Amino acid sequence: MPRTALITAGAGGIGLAIARKFAAEGTRVHVLDIDEAALARATATEGITGSRADAADAPALRAAVEVAIAALGGLDVLINNVGIAGPTAPVAEYPLDAWQKVIDVNLTGTFVASAAAIPHLRKSQQGSIVIMSSLAGRFGYPNRSAYSATKWGLVGLAKTMAMELGPDGITCNAILPGAVAGERIDAVLRGRAEANGTTPEDERRGALRNQSVQRFVDPDEIAALAWFLASPAARSISGQIFPIDGDSRAAV
Repeated sequence: MPRTALITAGAGGIGLAIARKFAAEGTRVHVLDIDEAALARATATEGITGSRADAADAPALRAAVEVAIAALGGLDVLINNVGIAGPTAPVAEYPLDAWQKVIDVNLTGTFVASAAAIPHLRKSQQGSIVIMSSLAGRFGYPNRSAYSATKWGLVGLAKTMAMELGPDGITCNAILPGAVAGERIDAVLRGRAEANGTTPEDERRGALRNQSVQRFVDPDEIAALAWFLASPAARSISGQIFPIDGDSRAAV
């Protein structure tokens, strides 16, 4: 029987790269995502099915997880990839409703998906949970308090679930990417350039100044790490954090 994997926010970016990697390795993959157009594109890949889910709606997310696992016929791997950035503002000016939305999606969404998946993972011969934290889960992140707080929280959740689920043979680890190559970081750099009166290339050089490896992370590299952590080769690796950020020294 092929292994099965469920990926939240799996229809684009890092999530889609992970979905394609797992599918290419013969895993049956189901992705959850709020973007229906992206879901249609993602599920055009053989081995990937998908359905809509809003991580901010806890009861609906739990139901979507249950339906997806039933469709897969069981679950071996859960990739908690869902997350939003939230606004850019200092703590004293950060809107409370925006703070709550980031908490609801990033932290509570991961908690809800994990809680729903655990009974099914206990039936697997090699159950694994991978949580997508961030470089902002290792450092403070000025003007991005909600995002950073949730990403630190996800590390604590990963370590706690590793301790709780280890006796069941389920591993749980966190991946902490830095800036990831793609349209999202390009848009951020364009926005910074416009605000600062510089060029996107100036902003790119500035962003890379804090890391040893002078390139942004390729999503396929993150996918390869997720695949390894869920593979038989990593059965004794649990409760760990894995930065993949070019040896970054700050989250700014």
